[in-house]
Amino acid sequence: LQEQLRQAVQGGDMETSHGICRIAVALGENHSRALLDQVQHWESFLALVNMIMFCTGIPGHYPVNETTSSLTLTFWYTLQDDILSFEPDKQAVYQQVYRPVYFQLVDVLLHKAQFPSDEEYGFWSSDEKEQFRIYRVDISDTLMYVYEMLGAELLSSLYDKLGRLLTSTDQPSSWQHTEALLYGFQSIAETIDVNYSDVVPGLIGLIPRISISNVQLADTVMFTIGALSEWLADHPVMINNVLPLVLQALGNPELSISSVSTLKKICRECKYDLPPYAANIVAVSQDVLMKQIHKTSQCMWLMQALGFLLSALQVEEILKNLHSLITPYIQQLEKLADETPNPSNKLAIIHILGLLSNLFTTLDISHHDDDHENTEVKKLPVPQGPNPVVVVLQQVFQLIQKVLSKWLNDAQVVESVCAIFEKSVKTLLDDFAPMVPQLCEMLGQMYSTIPQASALDLTRQLVHIFAHEPAHFPPIKALFLLVTSVTLTLFQQGPRDHPDIVDSFMQLLAQALKRKPDLFFCSSLDVQAVFQCGILSLKFPEALTVKASCGFFTELLPRCGEVPPVGQVVHENGKQLLQAVLEGIGGQASRSLMDHFAEILFALSKHCFSYLSVWMKAAMQQEGFPSARLSPEQKDTFSQQILSRERVNKRRVKEMVKEFTLLCRGLHGTEYTADY
Repeated sequence: LQEQLRQAVQGGDMETSHGICRIAVALGENHSRALLDQVQHWESFLALVNMIMFCTGIPGHYPVNETTSSLTLTFWYTLQDDILSFEPDKQAVYQQVYRPVYFQLVDVLLHKAQFPSDEEYGFWSSDEKEQFRIYRVDISDTLMYVYEMLGAELLSSLYDKLGRLLTSTDQPSSWQHTEALLYGFQSIAETIDVNYSDVVPGLIGLIPRISISNVQLADTVMFTIGALSEWLADHPVMINNVLPLVLQALGNPELSISSVSTLKKICRECKYDLPPYAANIVAVSQDVLMKQIHKTSQCMWLMQALGFLLSALQVEEILKNLHSLITPYIQQLEKLADETPNPSNKLAIIHILGLLSNLFTTLDISHHDDDHENTEVKKLPVPQGPNPVVVVLQQVFQLIQKVLSKWLNDAQVVESVCAIFEKSVKTLLDDFAPMVPQLCEMLGQMYSTIPQASALDLTRQLVHIFAHEPAHFPPIKALFLLVTSVTLTLFQQGPRDHPDIVDSFMQLLAQALKRKPDLFFCSSLDVQAVFQCGILSLKFPEALTVKASCGFFTELLPRCGEVPPVGQVVHENGKQLLQAVLEGIGGQASRSLMDHFAEILFALSKHCFSYLSVWMKAAMQQEGFPSARLSPEQKDTFSQQILSRERVNKRRVKEMVKEFTLLCRGLHGTEYTADY
């Protein structure tokens, strides 16, 4: 078929060339191991491999002039796996024959990854451009895989070619050629640790020599720098070679994604080496933020980058930079807070709150940074005086109160407010303490006006971090009681439309029981009603809500002895809980949740055993419960197992529940559940 394939390609007969290529690839993929084994026929198998190589490098641009080359990529994975699966001696022989083939493959793939001329690319439809983008990702994945076979020599070969291309004076190289070689380098550097490669310093030295004439090349230069950010952290002296390129690209809206994501990577990986450049980075970032060059998501990434950057500065520097960065937004917020609410104001408020929230997500000056091995070498600033983030946050807090006076009824604004504090509580931890009373009061107002999951999640954070401290217990207790009372009212009105609130409420209750069971001693807390809500939540169709409810009961049941109100409610209502758990196991709940239901049974048998035996007997006497498929003997066996000595082994209880749920569903012993 070889000659026929050549003629079809020359004559532009895509159908025939496509068909022959499929035959060659099918033969190669399905029989490569067997064909490799037939050593006496090695030349004819190599001919088949070369035929597939011809199909990989078929002339023309994918997907406009040809659609065949993409069919061949998986063959190269298969062949490599087969070669590497032989014992070392045999493998060495095959490597001798096939390493040159794989080096040729890299050349072919990088040629196919090249962009067409600007003029030609201008005529492509958006669909064709998207297909080409996906095709390049497939090529990138293939190169990454091939690195396993070719190793460091592959990087050296790419570097040599790039060096020759950029320093050659004979003929000017096309940007497409340069871009493809860089793309190959980036594909490997993104996932393989190149820290030990001896060609990276040379590559970093070459990058500023690339004359960037168009967007595709500029994007690839940016992504390549981003892929090398970990290497830069170990070789900080090279940062100045590439940082100016990144800052320059930030001002170009066409390079938005690549420049911002690269700056974020550099700020995350190299933050301890960036203080000398911080003023410049902040100034350029502020400029592009004010000019609104980037879309919302890139603005958020940029704020995260600045959070990483500021985290490594001296405290007074952090404060100075924070003020210059945030002041324009605070002024805008003040103006918006005074205006009459309207849709465009709302979007502006949410955008500003989002920017602040993303800044506080990564702004962490606690300096317990275990990821950075050289922290002891580089003298880190020891925070003096008040935490600068808290200083700024208190300023923001007062403004937010002003904003909420007009926007308290708007769910999206409230969610954006919660996000700021949830992020900053996580990073500030104990330093957040001065703001706890004010925040508890604000959260209470927000949740009473519009109950929302985000407010419950933030309450949970506060309980987790501060509830055990006597000074903060009163405001947190008041907030906990308030949100519980509002949520119980919601349950009376019908909670089915709010599975997210129910989920977050159950998680809050579990956290309270774990961190501060004293909250359940309050006479004003209706433990009975909370318990009933938990039972109701076990019957929700949403798996996450059911999982959170199981978590609540798993924390509640061990408190039977130490918290009398809990003990009393469990003894009075435990039978209903068991009924709901058995209904879930009997088929009402997803099989993926069975381990969580088993945890409740385990807790019941451990903490309420004498009651459980009575409740279990009564439940199993019901006709057709928990499933009409069960015989009385099967129900008996399960009851005895759960009440037997094996009940003290949690893993065994989970196995019993899995077995029983399959019987209830009529799936026991079927092929369908063989791996379950």
